[in-house]
Amino acid sequence: MSEKGRIFRWFISIFAIGLLSFSLACNHYVPRFGVGGRYEEGIEQFLRGRGGDMDTAVTALEYVVSQDPTYKKSLTYLGRAYYRKGRYQDAFAVLQRALAVDKDDELAWIALGLTQLRLDQIDKGLESLKGGITLANKVMVDGYHNFIYWDTRGLIHASMRRSAFLITKGPEEKNNIIQNTDRLLALIDDEENVQRNTRIQNERPLRGG
Repeated sequence: MSEKGRIFRWFISIFAIGLLSFSLACNHYVPRFGVGGRYEEGIEQFLRGRGGDMDTAVTALEYVVSQDPTYKKSLTYLGRAYYRKGRYQDAFAVLQRALAVDKDDELAWIALGLTQLRLDQIDKGLESLKGGITLANKVMVDGYHNFIYWDTRGLIHASMRRSAFLITKGPEEKNNIIQNTDRLLALIDDEENVQRNTRIQNERPLRGG
């Protein structure tokens, strides 16, 4: 084989190894340690929605709650992760604990309302949703969760208005309320995920800086 051929094969091998390493880094989470690390691990997987590993999210958040149940929004996200897994009784219990810690947690109220509807606690569920959506409409503005901008396309607020309208129609709209409000929470999670990732990218030091 000529010298040029050997150099070309060496270059291709190095490129392939680099590409594989990049792919693994993009598609596999790095396990984290301590309460703060496990919290970030759980949130990262949860906010990915269908693309995340909900079992990993549950395990990480259960650890955080076992160590410090008042740590950030660990109870709220654990309750919501249980809801995603269809563990509605567990979600109900944990979301009640979340609201005992912070009675103004809009996402906990919305998630609790959805859970109550799933458990056929219709009247209580509608009341929880009313309160949660009212709180969310008030606080989800620019600056929410320390993000400069929030919901610039207006999709979240449009979905909130739709859920609020359906709630006024009462129990007969139960299925539509669940469907639309599940979508509302998915939109909120997508926005949060994009904002968090953008912040991480912006905070990374420039090469050579």
